[in-house]
Amino acid sequence: MDNQKLENLNSLFEVVASLERKWANEWNQHNILGFSKSHILLLDLLAKEGPKRPSTIAERLKVTTGGVTVLTTKLLKCGFIEKTQNNADRRASQIAITTEGKKILEESRAQVTAMAQSMFGMLSNEEIQTLHNIFDKLNGSTK
Repeated sequence: MDNQKLENLNSLFEVVASLERKWANEWNQHNILGFSKSHILLLDLLAKEGPKRPSTIAERLKVTTGGVTVLTTKLLKCGFIEKTQNNADRRASQIAITTEGKKILEESRAQVTAMAQSMFGMLSNEEIQTLHNIFDKLNGSTK
């Protein structure tokens, strides 16, 4: 790798780290519901696709099964999700969103929309698509 490319990559890492901190701080300042982005993603997944096994949730959210346990514990206590056992195989459980979970998800969507506007509102649709394509490429996707 040539020196110019290395310098540009180092600068990019600094910008990305700065954006991550900025966005995390903004999320925390405006997070009136008290849930992490992962909690919201979990509720959204269940609302869109229906009940899922913890292993499927882990795979889809790119977390460990232990991470799913941490996420679901808070949501279970709040009554936003429910866990059911498979009658045929007691080890096989499924997680489903509740009516209350759907309500809190709708509240969170307004917060997420406001955050997205704050973070990306200055970009054109084309710029957003370019970022998406770059992130896909970095993530190994081939579209």
